[in-house]
Amino acid sequence: MKVGFVFECGPKGADVQVCEYLAMAIRSGIVPVSRTLDNKANLLRDAGRVAAALLADGCERVLIVWDLRPAWPDKKAKPCRHDERAAMLKALEDAGVADGPVFLVCVEQELESWLLTDETKLAAYLSTPAHPLIVPGVRQPDRVPNPKALMINYFRAARGWRYEDRTHAIRVLGAGALDLKKLRRSASFARFESKLTEGFG
Repeated sequence: MKVGFVFECGPKGADVQVCEYLAMAIRSGIVPVSRTLDNKANLLRDAGRVAAALLADGCERVLIVWDLRPAWPDKKAKPCRHDERAAMLKALEDAGVADGPVFLVCVEQELESWLLTDETKLAAYLSTPAHPLIVPGVRQPDRVPNPKALMINYFRAARGWRYEDRTHAIRVLGAGALDLKKLRRSASFARFESKLTEGFG
């Protein structure tokens, strides 16, 4: 089953890597077909057109995935999911796919929110035999206001590493067995999972 994805990042972005990995783990037989639009401005403008092209190319459904952070277009402004969703729906309408199998998934706040759901993976990736890292559990990761900053702090404190999402996000996710129950602590991940699988046996 071909599933299309539209992202605001670049072709090798963390969102692409993580979402494709999760999609194939959640449901066997999924073949992800990803398109990247580099930034949120492009996504809000062009997501409808790209989603339409993916459906025309044989994708059974399309998920448009973006982070609530950073704010756009003014990075100092508070991001607004309502406004971004409205812009996306308008783009879908303009492209003629407003009634098609296209789903919006806004990650609150950032992709790192999903990584914070499973403290055991983060501890496993960053610990050494001499210096085990204890990571506190986060029961409501979507409410962490700046999850990327928290991840940066963990990496610096544990290993003196600079956290790079394109390199490290998928490695953290792959550090041990996938625990979907923990991932569902994030409501935005739960939406990603449901829109990926609903309607299929």
